[in-house]
Amino acid sequence: MIELMDDMPDGTLGFRVSGDVRRSDYTDVMLPELRKVVERGGGLRTLYLIDRLEEMKPGALWEDTKAGFDLAIRHHSAFERTAMVTDQEWLARAAQLMAWMAPGELKVFPIAELEQAKAWIAG
Repeated sequence: MIELMDDMPDGTLGFRVSGDVRRSDYTDVMLPELRKVVERGGGLRTLYLIDRLEEMKPGALWEDTKAGFDLAIRHHSAFERTAMVTDQEWLARAAQLMAWMAPGELKVFPIAELEQAKAWIAG
């Protein structure tokens, strides 16, 4: 499940990811919010709080891939800062290994540093 976080600093977006992630989590929750910012000409400063990722359904994986092409390639300059907040070590390592490919800045934080992550993306 992907849920929009409502306790985020102005000019930022936050998404809480937990349990099973489905295609509809991308198409109904995350992508519309990201596209709104891009269409307004704003910069993307996003936070992904990953409590526990149990399974990413094939449809969700496909939407993630499409989003990468649609947003990250066509609107590369819109990405300013991305924070991944997780205690899942394998996700943190994967993000750090792939950070050089991510548009904008990417930083990984443990869940105990959620407030610092919010301040970083807003800064």
